Amino acid sequence: MEETLRVRTLFLSDTHLGTKGCQAGLLLDFLREVEADTIYLVGDIVDGWQLRSSWYWPQAHNDVVQKLLRKVRKGAHVVYIPGNHDEFLRDYIGTTFGGVELAESHIHVGADDRRYLVIHGDQFDMVVRHSKWLAHLGDGAYTAALTINTVLNKVRRRLGLSYWSLSAWAKLKVKNAVNFIGRFEEFLVGEARRQGVDGVVCGHIHHAMNRDIDGFTYINTGDWVESCTAAVEHYDGRMEVLHYPSMLRERAAAPTQAAHGVDTPSRAVA
Repeated sequence: MEETLRVRTLFLSDTHLGTKGCQAGLLLDFLREVEADTIYLVGDIVDGWQLRSSWYWPQAHNDVVQKLLRKVRKGAHVVYIPGNHDEFLRDYIGTTFGGVELAESHIHVGADDRRYLVIHGDQFDMVVRHSKWLAHLGDGAYTAALTINTVLNKVRRRLGLSYWSLSAWAKLKVKNAVNFIGRFEEFLVGEARRQGVDGVVCGHIHHAMNRDIDGFTYINTGDWVESCTAAVEHYDGRMEVLHYPSMLRERAAAPTQAAHGVDTPSRAVA
């Protein structure tokens, strides 16, 4: 049974609508379960890079867009901060379309008065900034990995197994990728320090995280092609990164665990 999670703020990024790797079905289910007063779309929501090379837009992707617009009509304040894959929207920064505000970045003030810089993060990726051709080449290899990932998970579903990301697992096994993630986090925290805020909420690198770095809160929302994660702010100001596949597993296991007196594990990403 679905349970509505009501939060003060929802942060989503890297859904990559328009690609075959997008987990649109899981994202739509998540959006049905979560109600937020404010929603930040933290970049790479639509994958303009992929759509320019070959058009792919199934009904499920359209349903996600319609669901977000329905939340606007119901009163949610939605701020869209474009990333590098939907950079075409940066030409419209400062305008509002259908109740959705477009911004380069945003300072979010939490319920506890902590201030967070909300930004996609590609501005701090040297490959994207200075070697765009290399970024596109890497994007092609990444798309191929996601295609394998999609086939793998179709087999897993038939076997009754939950979603698992081969590409996310492989990324964390590659030393250079781990080093890149660490450098990216340092750059973002440095920008938070420069702007005099308490923390940063970003996306871009598809690596969900919620941790303290030198006294600053670093939150990466993750993505909806590998991890299926999002960040939320609760009404007391507490920030949490949710891993939706884990939430589904916990829900499925809850009756059995309750019968045996087993505590339910955490749904959050550390």
